Amino acid sequence: MIDTSANVVISKSNEVFLKIDSEPHIQYELRDYFTFEVEGAKFMPQYRNRNWNGEIHLFDMRSKKIYVGLLDKIVSFCERHDYTYKFEDNDYYGAPFEVNEGISYDGVKDYMSSICNHSPRKYQIEGVYDALRHNRKLLISPTASGKSLMIYALVRYYVEKGQKILLVVPTTSLVEQMYKDFSDYGWDAESFCHLIYAGREKSNDYPVTITTWQSVYKLERSFFEEYNVVIGDEAHLFKSKSLVSIMTKLHHTKYRFGFTGTLDGTQTHKWVLEGLFGPAYKVTRTDELMQQGHLSQLDIQCLVLKHIPKLFETYNDEIEYLITHEKRNNFIKNLTLDLKGNTLVLFARVEAHGQVLYDLINNNKKDDRKVFFIHGGVETSERELVREITEEESNAIIIASYGTFSTGINIKRLHNIIFASPSKSRIRNLQSIGRVLRKGKDKVKATLYDIADDCTKNSKRNYTLNHFIERIKIYNEENFNYEIIAINLKK
Repeated sequence: MIDTSANVVISKSNEVFLKIDSEPHIQYELRDYFTFEVEGAKFMPQYRNRNWNGEIHLFDMRSKKIYVGLLDKIVSFCERHDYTYKFEDNDYYGAPFEVNEGISYDGVKDYMSSICNHSPRKYQIEGVYDALRHNRKLLISPTASGKSLMIYALVRYYVEKGQKILLVVPTTSLVEQMYKDFSDYGWDAESFCHLIYAGREKSNDYPVTITTWQSVYKLERSFFEEYNVVIGDEAHLFKSKSLVSIMTKLHHTKYRFGFTGTLDGTQTHKWVLEGLFGPAYKVTRTDELMQQGHLSQLDIQCLVLKHIPKLFETYNDEIEYLITHEKRNNFIKNLTLDLKGNTLVLFARVEAHGQVLYDLINNNKKDDRKVFFIHGGVETSERELVREITEEESNAIIIASYGTFSTGINIKRLHNIIFASPSKSRIRNLQSIGRVLRKGKDKVKATLYDIADDCTKNSKRNYTLNHFIERIKIYNEENFNYEIIAINLKK
């Protein structure tokens, strides 16, 4: 029976889904409003086999359900269409809108100062305040902004409230790093935290569980029943099916907080994450952190290598050409060896490119300069050792895959970063840039060398040159300083 006192009646089914009761024509409008075309869908097997039309629907007309975190967008939809709406309480889950009036900015400030041996920054206090006040949030805060301190404050607050917390991160190294960060803030993490990754016991009685999403997403719902709070760090990196699996199994979990440095720029990605965690809150921006002196100043040198004009049938054909190009690889080698300070060289393909660059650079280094090679096959403990060594060095070179070093590895004494492999991914590029922005001993400035390739023939730009143009758009959006320098490889 539809409540005729309002066009739309909104109630909580649980802490994951809202139920929307309305006339059928409004249901159809809601479905269309929350429908998105998936970027690149036409290249996916399900689409090619005609098993899927390339769209995702965030509102399910059969169940009448939609993610709780999209409540503000449902209200906006109603107001835009002049539909009346009302909230219906659920005896167990309460009302869809809940605000903790007892949470104050000054109270959060005092609390964060009392639990940490680091002085919290204003934007960190504001982020934690907004999260605690609303119970669920997607907090967008760039790399090196101090996300771990905000996570720590939320963890400590809910531990003291007697809640059990599931903290989910994308990699094993981040599990260990988060645990170390908590200890560095002055907490007895060993007494409160249990770590889960490959081979570790899942069930535990600790107040806080820190785990990779890969370790738990296939577990039965019973594992998730005891958690009152879920926090997802680097939430943009969770595979969509795995993230949905974890978040929907936490159907009783009231407090939900996602942290990410950046989104991929698509509305779909943003709304899915907001749906699972809560409305987005932009904590701060990279350029603001630079202006305030919290991050190193960044110069970007865009080095556009001019090749003999050439047309490529496919993107992979072009990549094969570039990563095997002798002059291009020697250029990267010479650039790396000429730079002063600790330098990170990022590549995409381990054997075809990473190994080649490592051999070239390591075989031509002078003196006892340390050169490291990091990829997916290198153990987490060894990666951590490289990080520790580099913090004590002033002229080391790390040749690393994007997958292992673009996210979650914090090296303060990193002076240069080289993009040796082209990419258009907004997330990958911004996360990679974040590796070089942390201020460290004797370091106030960092430089990114963005290597692009121009193979233009008959006014037709090559694939990776178009990707470079996408990166330039990102630099403009983030207010980064950059210079474009053309270098002739034709000779």
